[in-house]
Amino acid sequence: MTRARPVPPPADPDRAEPVRAKPGRAKPVRTKRGRRAAPAPAGSRPPLRLLGLAALTGAGMATGQAPLGWWFVALPLLGLLIWLTSGEARPLRAAWLGWLGGAGYFAAAMFWIVEPFLVDVPRHGWMAPFALALMSFGMALFWGLAAWVAAWLGIGRAGRALALAVTLAGVELLRGTVLTGFPWALIGHIWIDTRLVQLAALIGPVGLTLLTTLAAAVPVALLARSRPAAGAGGLLVTAALAATALWGQWQLDAPVPPRSPVLTVRIVQPNAPQAEKWREDRALVFLERQLAFTAAVADPAPDVTVWPESAVPYFLDGSGRVLELVAEAARGGPVILGLNRAEGQRYFNSLIVTGPAGPPTAIYDKHHLTPFGEYMPFGDMMAMAGITGMASRDGNGFSAGPGPVVLDLGRLGLVMPLICYEAVFPQDLRGTLRPGWLVQITNDGWFGSLSGPYQHLAQARLRAVEQGLPLVRAANTGISAVIDARGRVVRSLALNTAGYADATLPAALPPTLYSRTGDTPVTILLAVAALGFAAFRLRKKAVDRRSVRV
Repeated sequence: MTRARPVPPPADPDRAEPVRAKPGRAKPVRTKRGRRAAPAPAGSRPPLRLLGLAALTGAGMATGQAPLGWWFVALPLLGLLIWLTSGEARPLRAAWLGWLGGAGYFAAAMFWIVEPFLVDVPRHGWMAPFALALMSFGMALFWGLAAWVAAWLGIGRAGRALALAVTLAGVELLRGTVLTGFPWALIGHIWIDTRLVQLAALIGPVGLTLLTTLAAAVPVALLARSRPAAGAGGLLVTAALAATALWGQWQLDAPVPPRSPVLTVRIVQPNAPQAEKWREDRALVFLERQLAFTAAVADPAPDVTVWPESAVPYFLDGSGRVLELVAEAARGGPVILGLNRAEGQRYFNSLIVTGPAGPPTAIYDKHHLTPFGEYMPFGDMMAMAGITGMASRDGNGFSAGPGPVVLDLGRLGLVMPLICYEAVFPQDLRGTLRPGWLVQITNDGWFGSLSGPYQHLAQARLRAVEQGLPLVRAANTGISAVIDARGRVVRSLALNTAGYADATLPAALPPTLYSRTGDTPVTILLAVAALGFAAFRLRKKAVDRRSVRV
C-alpha cells in the first residue's frame, strides 16, 4: 500500500516564484491565428500596450498641476498607475511601467522646458526636443526606481501597492535634493489650489505627496483583495479628504493679527519679452517703463517698491546714474530690484536694495543657480564646444552666492530674498533667522505662457503656507503677486501685461510646525516604513528557505 501525499495549498499568484524554464529553446505557443510565437522570457519588459497605457496615465496625471489643478482627475489616474505597476511582481517589469508612467507625467507637466530654447532659435532651438526628452525620461528614472523597489520586496499585490505609495514619496524627496535638486511638479502639488494645501504648514510638500500616494494606493490595495473592500477604502479616503478640506477652511477663516507697522508694497511688471529684453533698442524702453510705474503717485505712497529679476540692463558697477534715477522715481524710498554684478572675472545674478540717493544699502547674490541656464556643468569644456548657459555669461556662467540670507531693512523688517527658482526649494528657507516676509524677484519670460509661470506662482504660494509668511513676487512678464501667509493671492498682475499694483503687506503667522522641523518627520516616517518592508522581505526569504529544506 502506497502512502498518500498531502495536496499542497494553491499558491498565491502574487507571491509565487516564476517557473524557470529548462535550458534550451523555448517551446513555441500557437496563437489564435495559427502563428507560432515563443513565450516572453521572464525578465522582458511588459507588453507595449501596457507601457503605452502607463505613459498616457502619467500624462493625464499632469492635469493636477497648475494651471488646471484638476486633482479629481490626477488622483484616480495615480491610482490607475499604481494598479498597473503593482500588477507586476518582477522588479524589472515593474520598473518599466513606473519609468514610462513617470516619463508621460513629466513630459506633460513640464513641457514648458522647451520655451527657453525657442527664445534664440538659431542658437538653442536644436536643443529643445533633447531637453524635453532628457528632462522627462531622466526625472522618470526616480519613479522607475520606486516601482523596482516595491516589486523587489517580494510581497503580494496589495503590499506592492502600499509599498509603491511609500517609495514614490521617497523618490520625490530625493528628486528635490539629488544633483542640486529639482522639486518641480511634485505629486503633492495637485492640492495647492485647494483647502488641503493648508496641511503644508504641518507636513510640507513631501508630506502632501505621501498622503496623496497613500490616498491613491489604499483603494488599489483593497481592490487586490475584493471589490467591496475597495469600495470601503474609497469611501474612507473620500471622508478623510473631506475632513481635511474642512480643517483647511477653518484655517483660512481663522483671524490673522494686523501687521505693525502697516506697510504698503508696490510690485512693478514691465512685461519685457525675453527675445526683446536685452536688445539695445528695447532695453531702455523697459527701463523707462519701470521708472514711470515707480514714480506713479498713490495714496498712501508705497513704503517699498519691488522690480523683477535682472530689471536693470546694466552691471551694478556700470549702471552710472540709473540707480539715482530709480531713487528719484521712488522719492527716496527703497526699491528692491535685480541686476547683474561682476567681481573680476566672476559674475553674479544679484538683488539689491537701493538707498535714498541710489547706491545699494543691501546686496544678495543668488546661490541656487539653474543648471544649463545660469551655469553649465563643466562650463569651460562646454564653451569650447560652443555650448553655454542661456542666461549666463561665458564659460561657467554665473557664480553662486554664499547661501540664503535674511536682510534687515529697518522699518521694513527682516526680509528673505529669493531669486527666480530659488523659491521652489523649501529647504533653503530654513536654517536662518526667521524673516517677517519673503520677496521673490523672477524672470518668468523664459517659461512661455501656457503652464510654466502658473506652476512657478503656485510653488511660491506653497512656500508662503509652509512658512506662515507673506510673500511679495515681482515677475518680468508675470505673474506678479502679493501672497498672504495662507497662500492666498491678495493682489496680482496678469501674465503678459505691463503695470504696477499696490497692496498692504499681509501679516506673518506664528512659526509653523514645518518651518521648525522641515522634512525631518516625514523622512523618518519614510525610513521606518522602508525598514518595515525590508524586515518583511527578510522574514519571507527565511520562511521560503525553511520550506525548501522541508
